[in-house]
Amino acid sequence: MSREEEIVEEVVETTTSGLVPQPSGGTFSPFRYPIFRAIWIANLFSNLGSTLQSVGAAWLMTELTPSHQLVALVQASATVPIMLFGMFAGAIADNYDRRRVMLAAQVGMLTVSAALAALTYAGWISPFLLLAFTLTVGAGTALNSPAWQASVRQQVAPKEIPQAIALNSISFNIARSIGPALGGVLISLFDVSFAFAMNAVSYIGLIGVLLWWRPEARQIERRPILPAVGVGIRYCVSNGPLRRILLRGLALGFSLAAYQSLLPAVVSDHMKGTELDFGMMLGLFGIGSITAAPFIGTIRTKLGLEGILAVGAAMFVFSLSLVAEVHAVLYALPAAFIAGMGWVWILTTINTAVQMRSPDEILGRCLSIYQAVTFGGMALGSWIWGMIADWKSLPFALHAGSVFLIVSFATLRILAPLPRPGEGVLKHT
Repeated sequence: MSREEEIVEEVVETTTSGLVPQPSGGTFSPFRYPIFRAIWIANLFSNLGSTLQSVGAAWLMTELTPSHQLVALVQASATVPIMLFGMFAGAIADNYDRRRVMLAAQVGMLTVSAALAALTYAGWISPFLLLAFTLTVGAGTALNSPAWQASVRQQVAPKEIPQAIALNSISFNIARSIGPALGGVLISLFDVSFAFAMNAVSYIGLIGVLLWWRPEARQIERRPILPAVGVGIRYCVSNGPLRRILLRGLALGFSLAAYQSLLPAVVSDHMKGTELDFGMMLGLFGIGSITAAPFIGTIRTKLGLEGILAVGAAMFVFSLSLVAEVHAVLYALPAAFIAGMGWVWILTTINTAVQMRSPDEILGRCLSIYQAVTFGGMALGSWIWGMIADWKSLPFALHAGSVFLIVSFATLRILAPLPRPGEGVLKHT
């Protein structure tokens, strides 16, 4: 057991009192909490719907325009709202009942997804209208995410938080492994609008669970939104370990976006693949994530934060380089699997490191700042790598992403080293 996990066990269990008796630790022990289990299952189906929509939007853009930049902006449009509005969403999550915030976000995303399905079915969609809808859904994600992540403390005991975060990551990546292939089949058999409609339906289960859940009321000291955001920013900037984690998240997000944002264009143009090939690439990415997730704790204990992020970065360098050089989807499949492993190790490790160093009263704001920084890096990277691909070529942009990842990781390892085991971890959250 790592020093961080030992310290987490000492956390005062105020937000989870009365849920169930303390379960024994283990990868799947959070499932013994009924509310965590119910939300996890409902969220799995919601994640599956979101994956269907992401696959549909990315592939639809390749049919609407030949611009690599616009194709890459589909990925950026899903993450830009997290960068722009995420910190405000974090303040909202701390100022209000997190369950109600999640409900509002889910209902909003259901409405927008249903409208997107209807307009696409009617044939009224255009590249910029598609980007507008994905931006709007991204705004719903930005509002939902800090409240959802912070609510984990109301679902399980503090010592189960790292396992719960890993299980939530597994849920997301199960959807990533099933959703793309299913999306490819639905698009080929029916229409992109059907995938969008399925996403709208997928929100219903999670909305039902949130209506049923009655968590113990939190003591909330409400502040005006802007001053509340300022408190969170000042804490993250003044806290050395947290500041270094966020800086590393920014650089990693910028680099990882080269793979995520350019993959639709790579499969469609560079490899001359179909929507089923694209779904298979995304599916193997998800399978790689699921395969890697259960080993995060063990690897973090052995290698530390710096080591596990270095392994994840090396996996992405390999994947970017391989995808840039091969011209057939069959030969690119190993890259998708390895990229999925690297993705879950990097993002889950950073997320856990931020949670364990954030006080509960400003947890939503700290998580939203982490998301704004990391996903803001992804949004900026998607735009930059798309421009480079239009300027030079897709292989050039992918190799440039590899070079940037190597140089930035080596430089920041010296200038902004990650915290040592236990450094900055809070005993009382």
